[in-house]
Amino acid sequence: MAPPTELPARPERGSAPGFRAMGRLVAVGLLGIALALLGERLLALRNRLKASREVESIDLPNCHLIKGIEAGSEDIDILPNGLAFFSVGLKFPGLHSFAPDKPGGILMMDLKEEKPRARELRISRGFDLASFNPHGISTFIDNDDTVYLFVVNHPEFKNTVEIFKFEEAENSLLHLKTVKHELLPSVNDITAVGPAHFYATNDHYFSDPFLKYLETYLNLHWANVVYYSPNEVKVVAEGFDSANGINISPDNKYIYVADILAHEIHVLEKHPNMNLTQLKVLELDTLVDNLSIDPSSGDIWVGCHPNGQKLFVYDPNNPPSSEVLRIQNILSEKPTVTTVYANNGSVLQGSSVASVYDGKLLIGTLYHRALYCEL
Repeated sequence: MAPPTELPARPERGSAPGFRAMGRLVAVGLLGIALALLGERLLALRNRLKASREVESIDLPNCHLIKGIEAGSEDIDILPNGLAFFSVGLKFPGLHSFAPDKPGGILMMDLKEEKPRARELRISRGFDLASFNPHGISTFIDNDDTVYLFVVNHPEFKNTVEIFKFEEAENSLLHLKTVKHELLPSVNDITAVGPAHFYATNDHYFSDPFLKYLETYLNLHWANVVYYSPNEVKVVAEGFDSANGINISPDNKYIYVADILAHEIHVLEKHPNMNLTQLKVLELDTLVDNLSIDPSSGDIWVGCHPNGQKLFVYDPNNPPSSEVLRIQNILSEKPTVTTVYANNGSVLQGSSVASVYDGKLLIGTLYHRALYCEL
């Protein structure tokens, strides 16, 4: 009987050169895929920011910078009687500030004066002025002519909506209520539709700064619009890249939403239950920020950022530019889009809003000056 054949010893798993080489190939392949995805996302983000875009200046003949606004006037709202409210001094993680240690405030300008000037409104005792960090604003006039001012506020970079009563005789604001809600994690702008009722945009789904950055980088389209009332709070529109400015048509039938990183304005129909359905989307070639409505014509005036990258990577030698668009007949098949003003940053940096009243144009900025023009 022949002796049994001795089987060769089995190599230990992973010890053979072939296994090691295969593992390295897989690792290199996965790294290459990850780098390719990161590169693609970075390129996509640059395109969304319009990082290579420059503008040719379009000047208006009768303009001057508004005295007393040195560190931003992110949003402006004008009452039918010509009183204009400015939200000033916004500070935000990752954004430049010319007055990082000064609290924000609300200024007012009477556009019916021959030489209007901006004055700061006093705010009632008990409100925390030291942490006041105002963003988007909106006014509402009740049936008894009471004027309410709604302000998106970021105290210590949190998210609240403050409701004030405007007391014209005293040039002051009486604080009525602070609104906080889990459906308002990253509020940007607001449009009031009642004395304690509003639509608000969340420019991100998350409130944490790192998760916000990741959400933007991955282009998740999780931003939304929320309706708030004392009795009901609900998401009424979603799927935005970064929902920003919001406003309502003069007939109260439509809500307009600016998607800043998608370069779009969405037209949404408002229903009796306050839900919204999308009617159309207007595509533009710039980063659209706040929206203001001319009550007489229904035209939409938009403060825009031609190059978003310059906003976040601030260089005084190459500052962010400014651009103002006027949109006529947005409900038609072919709305008319006109560039009314553009500047390379030599006069006005980072325009975020443009509002008109009786032949006068106010242009505010994210963190720079504000411009008063006679059209």
